[in-house]
Amino acid sequence: MRKVFGIGFHKTGTTSLALALIELGYRVTGPDRVGDPDIGEKYVELTRALSHDFDGFQDNPWPLVYREMDAMWPDALFVLTVRDADAWIASQTKHFGEGSTPMREHIYGAGRGAPIGNEAHYVAVMEAHNAAVREYFRDRPGKLVEMDFSSGDGWEKLCPFLGLPVPAKPFPHANKAEGRKPLARAIRGAKTAVKALLGS
Repeated sequence: MRKVFGIGFHKTGTTSLALALIELGYRVTGPDRVGDPDIGEKYVELTRALSHDFDGFQDNPWPLVYREMDAMWPDALFVLTVRDADAWIASQTKHFGEGSTPMREHIYGAGRGAPIGNEAHYVAVMEAHNAAVREYFRDRPGKLVEMDFSSGDGWEKLCPFLGLPVPAKPFPHANKAEGRKPLARAIRGAKTAVKALLGS
């Protein structure tokens, strides 16, 4: 099974992607240690180690290491989840408010980890990331697919890209509580792996 890296920013449907990959049989890991004050120095080491133990990857810090993962796993596939900028920043401010984390401080800059008060900067960073991803894979057809779940993208776009048949069930959505259970189990497994790696 080829590894699949979700490299869209948080709140672009990353959990929906995780649920879809789990449904397709992938072992998925997501964000972890985003509150570690040294995460900006550790995430490359962390992701390189975790990439050996899972098949699917989504949310922070995976969008930051698409180049490293591409170098490590030449056969890997990449999914750029996207979302309308206005809807995206509205979700950010609603979910995170004035709160920050070391991971978001690393992504958006010192003192800019909270979305409220940094809305335009958040959008600019997200859009710059998406543009960099598109440019990086521009001449490599078949390596990247761009998906906007809010616009109706689902199995019919994801499965042909992965070379897998379309499941005979609706595409999963993160807001369905029953769909969170397998994801929660995957994340717990990821946390165990991270703790073993970092000795904590």
